Amino acid sequence: MSKVILVTGAGRGLGTDIAREALAAGHQVVATGRRPEEVEKTLGGPQDDLLVTKLDVTSLEDAEAAAQAAVDRFGRIDVLINNAGNFFAGYFEEITPAQMRQQIETNLFGPMNVTRAVLPILRKQRAGHIITLSSSAGLIGQEFCVAYAASKFGVEGWMESLRYDVEPYGIRTTVVEPGFFRTELLVDASTTWPEPTIDDYAERTTATVAAWKSMSGRQSGDPVKLAKALLTIAGQAEPPLRFVAGADAIEGVEAKARELLAQAQASRELGGNLAYDDATA
Repeated sequence: MSKVILVTGAGRGLGTDIAREALAAGHQVVATGRRPEEVEKTLGGPQDDLLVTKLDVTSLEDAEAAAQAAVDRFGRIDVLINNAGNFFAGYFEEITPAQMRQQIETNLFGPMNVTRAVLPILRKQRAGHIITLSSSAGLIGQEFCVAYAASKFGVEGWMESLRYDVEPYGIRTTVVEPGFFRTELLVDASTTWPEPTIDDYAERTTATVAAWKSMSGRQSGDPVKLAKALLTIAGQAEPPLRFVAGADAIEGVEAKARELLAQAQASRELGGNLAYDDATA
């Protein structure tokens, strides 16, 4: 069944794959990006089922304009795929406060802006589906990922709680945790690499930047397969609340779940007896 799908960050990487696969499957696509001319060029020019429009996710005004343009063109929005994001790599002390804020502004407040613009349309329809790309780093802290993980952990809490807000209006939510996919996240256009600024970190920073850069283009995950999987989820009557994507991510999340359970059990003796003792109060 054809749906109207709004995709953020459609100018390159996974966003382009999602838009292409959605068009190939017969959906109507609103493909957005900061540079719409590049989005249109990447997707092959004007098409009847394609609307390309400008959207910088850090701008609520852009988000509202894109949502209105989608309704003006196609009459509705069925699926929002919050895909746009970037990556500030580095150790915490070498990431400036401004960079940390910019990371969270894009990766957390960005999808919040677009969702805020789309939700009135979905509520009016009493139907819709919000899919937001998080990361395995949204569930599992990793070295050199402190800013990125902070933003994605925020995405996890927001999306897990948003479900309860919007479910009464027929709106579904799915948060997606991909592992390593051969997208363009690690290219210089998407990643801000740190310069060594603190002697204690300098050797580790230099080595880790080199290791991460060497991984770009060699990740095991196929983004086209991920795009198709997301469209499968978008077509389900009861989509999952969480979709862990990639064998590496599944293995990592399973390990994290075991770790959390062990930590909860280890906390039981000291942490499980902290209530008021009403008998002696």
